[in-house]
Amino acid sequence: MDSGYLWVKSFHILFVASWFAGLFYLPRIFVNLAMETDENAKARLVLMSQKLYRFMTILAIPALLLGFALVGVYQIGVGGQSGWLHAKILVVLLIVGYHHGCGRMLRKFEKGLNTKTHTFYRWFNEVPVVLMTIAIILVVVKPF
Repeated sequence: MDSGYLWVKSFHILFVASWFAGLFYLPRIFVNLAMETDENAKARLVLMSQKLYRFMTILAIPALLLGFALVGVYQIGVGGQSGWLHAKILVVLLIVGYHHGCGRMLRKFEKGLNTKTHTFYRWFNEVPVVLMTIAIILVVVKPF
């Protein structure tokens, strides 16, 4: 096995895990924002959310680029039984959409226009867990 492949794979996993830390935590901040009534506390939570979202976005870029390198350069999942890869790419697109959705929700909080309850955000917070689980199963088990 090419050592370059192992380096790319290792850093891909590292950046994905780091990106997901933000995807897990940001909606948790949204839960608190949706419950908060004190304006100073809201401003602090919005600032935390802004910084986290910026950092998450920075982490997402190398995670995605390294993932594409695994497919494009190292031909992972190309040819043969590659249905799992197509499904994984779909899951990645859903994760990117979730990330974007978090940004849209953050902008609503920034403008004071949030209309969703803390209960909604508690459920919304579970989405990345489900998506990550599906992605891991697809990559490790390669069911099709």
